[in-house]
Amino acid sequence: MPDVKIESITDVGQDTFALELVTPSNFEAHPGQFILVRAEIDGEEETGYYTLSSPDVKNTFEVTVAITPDGTLGPWLVDREVGESITVEGPYGEIQYLGNTDAVVLAEGPGIGPAVGIAERATDEGKNARIIHTEASPPHADRLNSNQSDHVSVTHAPTTERLLNELADVSNEQIYVFGFKGFVDKAKETLEKAGIDPDSAEIESFGPK
Repeated sequence: MPDVKIESITDVGQDTFALELVTPSNFEAHPGQFILVRAEIDGEEETGYYTLSSPDVKNTFEVTVAITPDGTLGPWLVDREVGESITVEGPYGEIQYLGNTDAVVLAEGPGIGPAVGIAERATDEGKNARIIHTEASPPHADRLNSNQSDHVSVTHAPTTERLLNELADVSNEQIYVFGFKGFVDKAKETLEKAGIDPDSAEIESFGPK
C-alpha cells in the first residue's frame, strides 16, 4: 500500500489523538478493522496497529492514537505535520462492522474510537447502537455527545454492577469490545456474569496499557 497523506491531527482526550488520513485508491475497510503503520525513528523501524475510528473510508479515514508511557511511534505520529505522508499497510482484522445489525460496544481508552465509528455507521445504515464506556472523561467526548439520538445511546458504566445492569437487556445485538488488556479481561468476566458467552462477542485487545 502506498504512503498516505495526513489530513488532520486532533487532540480528542488525555494522551489521545485522532489521525485523519487521505484514503488511497482501492482501499476498502470497515469500522473495527485496523491498519499497520511503519516508520523509521532514530534509525530503528517502529510499527504499530491502529483501529479505524471513522464510519467509512470515503475520501479520508481516521484512526485513534493513544500515547502510552513507553511508546515511541505514537508520539512520533502526533508530532507530524498536516500534509506529511506516513507508511501504512492493511486493512487487517476479521472484526468489521458492516451496518447490518444493531450493536452494543463496550469500550475504554482508544477503544472509544472504533466505538464511535460503529455508532456512526449504524446511524448511516438505520440500525441502533449502544456505547458503554467506563471513563468519566473519555476520548472523543464531543462525538459521543453528538451521536446520542433515537438510534444511539451512550452510557457511562464505571463499575461492574453498572455494566451488568447495562447488559441485562442485550438480546440480538452484536457485542463488540475494544480496549487495553485489563479492560478486555474485565469485560469478558462481566459478559459471563451476565450470561453472555464471550465467544459470541467481537473482541479486540490493544495489549497492555
